[in-house]
Amino acid sequence: MIMKRLLGLILIVAMLVAVYLVAKRQPATSVRAQLVEPTSILTNQLANELSNYSRADGARPLTFPADHGPHDDFQTEWWYYTGNLQTSDGRHFGYQLTFFRRALTPPAQRHERQSDWATDQAYMAHFALSDVATNVAGKHFQSFERFSRGAVGLAGAQAAPFQVWLEDWRVGQVGPNVYRLLAAQQDITLDLTLTDGKGPILQGDRGYSQKGADPGNASYYYSLTRLASSGTVRVGDVSYQVNGLSWMDHEFSTSYLTPDQIGWDWFALQLDDGSELMLFQIRRKDNSIDPFASGTFVAPDGTTRWLKRDDFQIAVNATWRSSHSGATYPAAWTIKVPSLDLSLDIKPCLADQELDVSVRYWEGAVRFSGEHNGRAVSGSGYVELTGYTGSIGGQF
Repeated sequence: MIMKRLLGLILIVAMLVAVYLVAKRQPATSVRAQLVEPTSILTNQLANELSNYSRADGARPLTFPADHGPHDDFQTEWWYYTGNLQTSDGRHFGYQLTFFRRALTPPAQRHERQSDWATDQAYMAHFALSDVATNVAGKHFQSFERFSRGAVGLAGAQAAPFQVWLEDWRVGQVGPNVYRLLAAQQDITLDLTLTDGKGPILQGDRGYSQKGADPGNASYYYSLTRLASSGTVRVGDVSYQVNGLSWMDHEFSTSYLTPDQIGWDWFALQLDDGSELMLFQIRRKDNSIDPFASGTFVAPDGTTRWLKRDDFQIAVNATWRSSHSGATYPAAWTIKVPSLDLSLDIKPCLADQELDVSVRYWEGAVRFSGEHNGRAVSGSGYVELTGYTGSIGGQF
């Protein structure tokens, strides 16, 4: 994932212009002038030596609750919440609430500034709701985006008690292994209690998730893969009591896609036998799959199995073309993990779950069925697809 998953060059430019320049209180005319030539801003940002930030250069102990919080010495970080919810009569909602942090200057170049508004950290968040059953045109899938600075309480994160927020979009710990998630925009509101059933699941090699051969081309990555979820979804004037499952990914790194990598496909699947499966694959410009694809199988008792590129196959069975962006995305998959005797057929709950934000990407609720160890299984999850509207060119 995400990962899973920062969104690319345009996104970075937007964050730098909208937050960094404002934090330095440059006049509006200066901001407009810099928007005319955003590549100069991007070039300067990428020119900062990556060695000035911490790098994911090998397995290291992840400790909790400390590692739930922000890692400001790394350039990029995100907390991803996705989930599938149902009412008692079977109405289905999918949701995404994700928070991104990006450092604007390396740690060694930071200094105290007198203004309370000054910051070295920019935040962005995405909120989306898939209303599978609605009959209202244009309301099946809605997505929103916000930016803010990590100052004066507008946005930020902390480890204990855990909180991450951007204005009134937030997730915070309210008890042992219990969190509250809140987000509202226009005519939709999400208010959920999330109860963690398995604790942190370390992805890759004890939390070290490699994305390429270059040194430091990796992230530190863990997940909460089974969050029992209950609360309300409000759509317009109607509130629905819902229950279901959510998933959280937390990832931090200082790493870019290589020139021949264009994007990724990420799967987070929750099986009805109590197990979970995370897989990601990075696509190359020649349509091949990068050898650093990876995954994790989580058994019902929380034990894990690390999956490498040769341990699984992902076949695309159908495609969907967006009328918004013109991009063609995969729209059905078969996943096989022979060593686990696992085969799943996956389909989106809605075809159009393409986010209309700074950089377009597809992230949406899915359902699946199949077999595991000779027994029928089914379940739900989330899939993220990036780089289908052009090379994502961004960070992990």
